[in-house]
Amino acid sequence: MRKIRGDLRIGFGVLLTFVLMAAPGCSEDPDSGSGRQGTDGNGSGRRFLSIGTAPPGGAFFVVGSAIAEVVGSHTAGEGWQITAEATKGTQENIRRLDRRELEFALANAAITFFAVRGEGKWERPYPVRSVMTLAPNIALFITPEGSGIKAIADLKGKRVAVGPAGAGFEHFVAPIVEAHGITYDDFRPLNDTQAGAVALLADGSADAAFLGGAVPTASITQACATREIHFIPFAAHAMDQLTGQYKFFDRRTIPARTYRGQTDAFDGLNVGSMILVTSAKVDEETVYRFTQTLFEHATEVAERHPAGRAINPANVVRDTGTPFHPGAVRYYREKGIWPESN
Repeated sequence: MRKIRGDLRIGFGVLLTFVLMAAPGCSEDPDSGSGRQGTDGNGSGRRFLSIGTAPPGGAFFVVGSAIAEVVGSHTAGEGWQITAEATKGTQENIRRLDRRELEFALANAAITFFAVRGEGKWERPYPVRSVMTLAPNIALFITPEGSGIKAIADLKGKRVAVGPAGAGFEHFVAPIVEAHGITYDDFRPLNDTQAGAVALLADGSADAAFLGGAVPTASITQACATREIHFIPFAAHAMDQLTGQYKFFDRRTIPARTYRGQTDAFDGLNVGSMILVTSAKVDEETVYRFTQTLFEHATEVAERHPAGRAINPANVVRDTGTPFHPGAVRYYREKGIWPESN
């Protein structure tokens, strides 16, 4: 009986899918770029919009879910139904935006910078457009005290944890090490999550790790909790070079005593802010309304995650090197916060 019931369920699902696809008003115009269209039980139009995030456990997933909940709650009366989808992160999000499987997504500004130009490991330019700049990603190399690693150039020949495989961290790690006189190929990159990188440092499997995010970063706090940690400094000339060459880099200071044993302020780098992006194929009115709703209800996002505090007039329009979508620009101009230099 279990098998028969399963087959009936499958058959019903296929039939339902066929009926929905055949029903008037339930198909998506492949050229609209405005979200999947549908109808509710009363025949009124509905729009289904998806936001790509990242694997659960990180800030992207929480922030993306908060954005979907807040914008969805304020546009439900207009027929919008918004969901957040767990993905592998920025690289998958960009490709799925291009395939129109997502309407919006969270992304790292550094990885997106290269995607829109078809540079690095991107095989062609992708038509990604920024909607708003969100929280900074302040990252640095750390190593156990006594490792002998005092500067970034000392990473040559060492085992360095640089993020999960396929996450695209090499897009911002490579320029950083090159500005300090070595290349990405000069050390042995180890792929793991931030929590995994801390474990690799603890058992001696890694000599250093590249960690970061919002300050304070949980992984760095964890690493400093059990042993003495050396924050490997960025050279001043390298920071000047990086911030001058790439818009996604900017200087950020980690205040003294943010982490255990950190007695002095640390001159750090934002290595690529979290940004909300869409595709150039999505229509202007959809992006305008989404931007308006999110900006005007930013405090509700901040109640769910501190990154929501970055949704403020000075930060959302910050240029990270990815062109802004015309729908977002229209809203920011109406608010009087759009810098024409962008």
